[in-house]
Amino acid sequence: MSRLTQDLLDFVRTWLPQPPARVLEVGCGRGELAQAISQLGFTVVAIDPDPPEGELFQAVVLEEFADPDPFDTVVANRSLHHIADLSGALDKIGRLLRPEGRLILREHAWDRLDERTARWYLEQRASAAPDPPHSLESCLSDWEDDHAGLHGYAAMRQGLDRRFSERFFDWTPYLHGELEGVTEQEEQVLIDAGTIQATGFRYVGERTAGPAGAPEPL
Repeated sequence: MSRLTQDLLDFVRTWLPQPPARVLEVGCGRGELAQAISQLGFTVVAIDPDPPEGELFQAVVLEEFADPDPFDTVVANRSLHHIADLSGALDKIGRLLRPEGRLILREHAWDRLDERTARWYLEQRASAAPDPPHSLESCLSDWEDDHAGLHGYAAMRQGLDRRFSERFFDWTPYLHGELEGVTEQEEQVLIDAGTIQATGFRYVGERTAGPAGAPEPL
């Protein structure tokens, strides 16, 4: 298991109920997290458009997924911001959860890349890449283009607040994963010092009271 997966598993495990609770992972990718949660004794269903083979996995998008039994927890690791219909996705997650079930997120707040953070990001890329952007303006422009159509923190937070009660939140490093020679710890030091913005976050929310399957008004 990679260190990244182990750190995520440690966080998720803190907020899971006791096994054999039912856990749904949305956007499971290669399936490492789902397999690790299953090995802890949980009943896991993991969905993705292109999942690995195995009994835990289903090749289906969230919008088309159906299960007759409610889940105790839904986990989404950097997948929510990719789903086109954010409102519909959060409504669907609410319907899949039992009353007071939890949503555990690890996400990318790409819209928090300000000029200070972009300048640092550009400097790191310039020292490692043969063809980095030539200016701060081009770096910011490339960043916007690369993330066009993806949901940012503001949109995700608004949708979460309308449907879930926050139980945990913190800002986390993210950019080190795209940079050579920069560790998560080094990025965290800069975030703590206020030198750059955090562009990752972790969130745990509890489904608010209300009839299952009833979408929240926007």
